[in-house]
Amino acid sequence: MSGGDLIDLKFRLFDGTDIGPNKYNPATTVGALKESILTRWPVGKEISPKSINDMKLINAGRILENTQTLEESRVPAGELPGSVITMHVVVRLPPDKNNEKQLASASTTNRCSCAIL
Repeated sequence: MSGGDLIDLKFRLFDGTDIGPNKYNPATTVGALKESILTRWPVGKEISPKSINDMKLINAGRILENTQTLEESRVPAGELPGSVITMHVVVRLPPDKNNEKQLASASTTNRCSCAIL
């Protein structure tokens, strides 16, 4: 991958909407991409991340690490001129204390007692 090639990326959110496309340098880190996504997150979404740690970027079935660059993550650049690579954004919010208590009580009260013979 040559240093002059920029990578066209767009980010697909959980509801099918997209952020982008924009051009990025192969030396851009995944953490920097997440910062960019966070600042451009659409207003009014039911679920929205509060930090980059609440997001996961997935490309070609792999979860990308924050410290890796696009080049280290093997994101193809310049293979198909004019093509845009779509990365999927998964939002995983930290568990809420109230939700944790509800899940803990639900897991102890709702038990299945099936027997397969």
